[in-house]
Amino acid sequence: MYLPTPFEEHRPGELQRVMREHPLGALITLGPGGLDANHIPFELMEDTGLHGALRAHVARANPVWREVPAEGADVLVVFQASDAYISPNWYPSKPEHHRHVPTWNYQVVHAHGRLRVMDDERFVRGLVARLTREHEQRSEQPQPWTMGESAPEFITGLLQAIVGIEIEITRLVGKSKLGQNREERDRLGAAAGVEGLGNTQTAMAMRRAG
Repeated sequence: MYLPTPFEEHRPGELQRVMREHPLGALITLGPGGLDANHIPFELMEDTGLHGALRAHVARANPVWREVPAEGADVLVVFQASDAYISPNWYPSKPEHHRHVPTWNYQVVHAHGRLRVMDDERFVRGLVARLTREHEQRSEQPQPWTMGESAPEFITGLLQAIVGIEIEITRLVGKSKLGQNREERDRLGAAAGVEGLGNTQTAMAMRRAG
């Protein structure tokens, strides 16, 4: 990933925030057919290992879990946070010299690691229960759905159709391109412009970048 110095993201808390709040990651693997990408919601285990671990499940019919060596394979998971188009019209300094062009602001985290297949019913059941509980709570429903609402034999059948994976994170590379290379008034002006379009997440991230 091209990573100019102003946009390097080293803060562990910010890297984990992006992965936690935007859990749908692109799992990139190199198999017999070449490069492949699978888009999977991950559970971040922040206190596991040096950099944490990622857990997820894939369909048993998905060949990705069979195409990695049993002892673990090097993989990459890309997490994309909110993003926004930036118009030069939002920079207060624009009328002074007219030397601005459009750009795009975004945050991404690249989690490098080693993948292990966890073809274990207990592992998968616990993972699915935690993912369900987490994201049902985020949906802010008055009565979040639980696995217990479905017939046990139905859930058991579905669990048999998926396989767990765990990725030991060996390296985290983060990029926060949020206008840090510009004057503060221009960064904040762009943040206001983004917020005016309803993109509060990116606007908040741009303000925090100062």
